[in-house]
Amino acid sequence: MTSTHAFWLAGRQANGEDTFDVTSPWDGRLVGKVSVPTDAQVEEAVAAAYAVRDEFAATPAHVRAAALDHVSRRLVERTEEIAQLISAENGKPIKWARGEVGRAVSVFRFAAEEARRFNGGEAQRLDTDAGGQGRLALTRRFPKGVVLGIAPFNFPLNLCAHKIAPAIAAGVPIILKPAPATPLSGLIIGDLLAESELPAGAWSILPVANDHMPALVQDERLPVISFTGSEKVGYAIMDSVPRKHCTLELGGNGAAVVLGDYSSEADLDWAATRIATFSNYQGGQSCISVQRVIVDASVYDRLLPRIVAAVEAQVTGDPSDAKTDVGPLVSEAAAQRVESWVQEAVDAGAALLTGGKRDGASYAPTVLTDVPADVTISCEEVFGPVLTVTKVDGEAAAFAAANDSKYGLQAGVFTHDVQVAFRAHRALEVGGVVIGDVPSYRADQMPYGGAKQSGVGREGVKFAMDDYTYERVLVLTGLAL
Repeated sequence: MTSTHAFWLAGRQANGEDTFDVTSPWDGRLVGKVSVPTDAQVEEAVAAAYAVRDEFAATPAHVRAAALDHVSRRLVERTEEIAQLISAENGKPIKWARGEVGRAVSVFRFAAEEARRFNGGEAQRLDTDAGGQGRLALTRRFPKGVVLGIAPFNFPLNLCAHKIAPAIAAGVPIILKPAPATPLSGLIIGDLLAESELPAGAWSILPVANDHMPALVQDERLPVISFTGSEKVGYAIMDSVPRKHCTLELGGNGAAVVLGDYSSEADLDWAATRIATFSNYQGGQSCISVQRVIVDASVYDRLLPRIVAAVEAQVTGDPSDAKTDVGPLVSEAAAQRVESWVQEAVDAGAALLTGGKRDGASYAPTVLTDVPADVTISCEEVFGPVLTVTKVDGEAAAFAAANDSKYGLQAGVFTHDVQVAFRAHRALEVGGVVIGDVPSYRADQMPYGGAKQSGVGREGVKFAMDDYTYERVLVLTGLAL
C-alpha cells in the first residue's frame, strides 16, 4: 500500500506542485509519493520561522513540554506502523526499525523533561570584589536564531528527532530537511506535532532536493545549522558560511579494540558476537558501526575465527522478516561503492575471509585481514557491512592503531582492567569511549559527537539545546545581599 505525503509548512500540511517517488531499496516497490515544496513555499516557511522566533522563545515551558510529551506518546501508539515505514523506505531490518522508533520515543521524552528544567537561570554574586558590592548576575540562555536541521537517511526517524526535539524544548524555531531517500519517517513527526498547540512557524519539514540547499544554507535568517551526514558535505557547508554557528556530526571508522586480558572463552564469544552484530546492523550504515577491529596478538588466533563465524551467522535478506539481521544498503550505487572498495583492498593484498559479494543493493557481511594502510577502506568510512581485523602487540600499539585515523567519533575497548579503561579514556582521540563493548553504543541523552574530522559540537538533547542557545547575563544593582 502506498500513499501521497504532503510536507509540513509552518506547522500545517501543504502540497507542492511536484512529487517524487520513494522506493524500497530491497525490492524497488513504491513506498510513497512525496509532495515537493515550491520556492515560494520554502520562503513562506523561512519567513514564518523568523517571524515567530520571539513568540516561540517566550512560550511557557509547559506548552513546549506538553507538545514533546504528546509526540513521545503518539510514537508509542504508532510504533509498528512507523517501524514498517522506516523498514520500507530505508531497507532497515524491521527489528532495528522497531528499535529506532523506541529511541525516538525516548528523545522526545528527554526533550520534554529538559524543557521543564531548562533555562531556570544561574545566580552569581559579584561582591567578591569591592566594585561589585550590591550586585548580582543572573545568567539565562536565549536562542541564537532559527535552526536549519539537515538529517541523513540511515536513522530517518531518530536523527530527525535529534534535530527537532531539542529545538522545541529550547523554544527555537526549526526548519528540517529530511534526506531525499527517506523523507517519510521525518514527515511522520510533522503529523504528530500538528496535533499539538505550538505556534505556527515554530517548525516546518521541507523535503526539498539537495540542490536547493545552498540557498537555505546561505539565508541570513537561519543563523544556526545542525547537519548530520558526510564529512565532505558537512565541511563544505561550514566553509560556505564561516560566520554561522554550525554543528556537524560527521563520519567515523569505529575501532573495536580487544586487549589481552579479555581472554576467556566467554569473553571472546561475547566480543565476536558484538563485533559481528554491530559491524552489520543497519547494513553497516551507522557512523559508529564497527569497521576496524584491533586485536592483541595474545588472543588474535582465538578471536578471529569466532568473528568470522559470527559474521557468517548474520541472517541476510528481506528487511520485513523479523529474523533478518542485515538488509540492503540504501541504494544499489551505495553497494557498488562498497564492492569497489573491498575489491581495491583485495587487489592490494588483503585477505578476504568471508563475504565480498553483492546482489543489487545488498552486500554480504564481509571480513578482511592484512589490509594495507593506504587503501580506501583503511582510510575512509565504508558505511557498509565490512570489517577489517588487525593484529597488534600490547595496549600502547592498540591505542596507537585506533588513533591512526582522520576520524574520531567513538571507540570500544574490550578489557576488564579499570586502570586500562581510564588510560583508554585519556589516550583515545574520540568523542566517546565504550568499555567492554563495541563503539556502536549511543544513549540519546548523552553528549554525542566526535574529534578530528568526525565533526564539531555535540548532539544529545540537553547538549543540542545548549548548542542552539547562548548565555546572556543580567546584572542587578543596588541589592542588599
